[in-house]
Amino acid sequence: MTPAIDIAIKANVPHQVHEYKHDPNAASYGTEAAEAIGIDPARVFKTLLVELNGDNKRLAVGVVPVSGQLDLKAIASALKVKKATMAQPKDAERATGYVVGGISPLGQKKRLPLVLDDSASLHETIYMSAGKRGLEIEMSAADLLTLTQGISAAIGRE
Repeated sequence: MTPAIDIAIKANVPHQVHEYKHDPNAASYGTEAAEAIGIDPARVFKTLLVELNGDNKRLAVGVVPVSGQLDLKAIASALKVKKATMAQPKDAERATGYVVGGISPLGQKKRLPLVLDDSASLHETIYMSAGKRGLEIEMSAADLLTLTQGISAAIGRE
């Protein structure tokens, strides 16, 4: 059980947990998850942390499909800041309580502003890390936004 799964259970949100054997040599955690579970990579979302305006104490979360990339200008705009840059892995791990490759948008140590790519609304459910490598949680994008108090915006790019 992880904090991400605990939050979904406590909130009584419909979800499903998918476990697979993680390969430490996998080039991409998200692509590995999509292949292992046997689903379209457009439905598997990665959780990325960004620094806002160059301040590593001011972080936010971007959740985008593993098949694409995070548009830093778009997330900065969605969060109404001048600039967003990728957070250092150690800062992301410290802020979330999760390890890189297993960072979930749910159950983080501190609630950070979250932006979910609007492509998530194209799918009945989406998959994201459940808090450790080899573990995914599936739920609706609307439930994810409710649980995280996040917003949806066009922040992904191919």
